[in-house]
Amino acid sequence: MSEKQEFKSITIDKLVSTVKELSAKGYRLVQISCTKLDENMQLNYSFDKDYEFLNLKLDVGKDAQLPSVSDIYWSALLYENEIHDLFGLSIEGMAIDFKGNLYKTAVKTPFGNC
Repeated sequence: MSEKQEFKSITIDKLVSTVKELSAKGYRLVQISCTKLDENMQLNYSFDKDYEFLNLKLDVGKDAQLPSVSDIYWSALLYENEIHDLFGLSIEGMAIDFKGNLYKTAVKTPFGNC
């Protein structure tokens, strides 16, 4: 048996309001991931409620300014700092900003430079 899973594409300007709605409906944040696709990045914000997954898919340019969702889901600060450190995406308003020092890597933003 597998859980129901939905994918929904959104834009940067709808990210925070959509995440607030999900929080108000009782969804929990499962994970935030990032993948480099050619010159763009694809972020996936996964949420769960009653064993049903909802994934918000966000395609952005590498110079995009993303808003943080860590004031809604505090645990998002780890995902957001990781995405900043490894992919070089700018995320504004993180609850705690490690300023590129969450991970020590030999190459700055190793996955953003592939």
